Amino acid sequence: MKRILFPGSFDPITLGHLNIIERALGFCDEIIIAVGTNSYKKSMFSVAQRLEWLRAIFKDNPNIEITTYTGLTTTFCKEKNCPFILRGLRNPADFEFEKAIAHTNRTIANIETIFLLTSVETSFISSSIVRDVITNKGNIKKLVPKEVYSTL
Repeated sequence: MKRILFPGSFDPITLGHLNIIERALGFCDEIIIAVGTNSYKKSMFSVAQRLEWLRAIFKDNPNIEITTYTGLTTTFCKEKNCPFILRGLRNPADFEFEKAIAHTNRTIANIETIFLLTSVETSFISSSIVRDVITNKGNIKKLVPKEVYSTL
């Protein structure tokens, strides 16, 4: 069984994240979506709220597990017997940032990273942009799944 971990803050989950997950289901048997907690990041939404959204979005998909973790992503991969990490790339800056992390993960834990380019339609969306739109009372319907915008 091919398992892949899709870690992130998902603060909130966006249509870009959703696109990456849906496409990854075409080549792996199971995706573990893991909300990581990072003490250096200021979150807009609680972990409980983010988990609620993720569980609502994927409630009918038995091939997706929703969970949380702390600490190194590679340690969590080992705990879950998951040899691959999934990451989405929107632009060259994402690639440079993610490449260094991928090399580190392979070096310290022999965990491979699989990159998917975001779709053209979602390549501009990031959680930080969505948070800014929310903060300024803008319309997020074209940026996030309905499970998110319908609860805000």
